[in-house]
Amino acid sequence: QVQLVESGGGSVQAGGSLRLSCAASRYTNTTNYMGWFRQAPGKEREGVAAVYTRARAGSTYYADSVKGRFTISQDNAKSTVYLQMNSLKPEDSAMYYCAAGGSRYNPLSRYEYNYWGQGTQVTVSS
Repeated sequence: QVQLVESGGGSVQAGGSLRLSCAASRYTNTTNYMGWFRQAPGKEREGVAAVYTRARAGSTYYADSVKGRFTISQDNAKSTVYLQMNSLKPEDSAMYYCAAGGSRYNPLSRYEYNYWGQGTQVTVSS
């Protein structure tokens, strides 16, 4: 079993920044990717960013809606991933979830992740 603990959510005005952190209790042979997902009320959970954990400078993946604004990074020694969110927009408001697992076929698909954190709320006001 893998436990994931997110932190760093909060409220910010449009154009501001937040940094989310996700600490994993451990990596396993099935946790090849760490991803960030978000879910707004009434909407499906969508993939935001993912990183390949098997390399120090693992490949990264982003949803089109956040490219150029969000950056995912990792500290493998700490089994921790980060999501730096800049130029935030009101439409970025959602519950953000960290997940471990993933597949090289679609690293941003929520169906490929086995382990999930409890989520952290991000609210962006206009």
